[in-house]
Amino acid sequence: MSLKTIDFSELAARFQSALDISATLVNVSHSQTGAVQIEQFRPRQAKPIIDEIDRVLAQHYGFTDEELDFIINYDIKYRMGKDAEDEDGEGGE
Repeated sequence: MSLKTIDFSELAARFQSALDISATLVNVSHSQTGAVQIEQFRPRQAKPIIDEIDRVLAQHYGFTDEELDFIINYDIKYRMGKDAEDEDGEGGE
């Protein structure tokens, strides 16, 4: 599979859809503007599509399986927070 055969717009649309599904509206109070409503996303719920994007890019750049595994687990440990491991039963101290 080459990058020329990958439809990145389709991957991007699936990622955006996963983020939109996880979105909630949150009311916050700001000192200068008063009450503001923001859209809050939960990227943890988009992890499967993020992993798919990582796999496509790893293949393009010629990463080894070990390097790809590091990237995917880095997301879990540092970007998603250590609670992601705890939820899977693999974390905890």
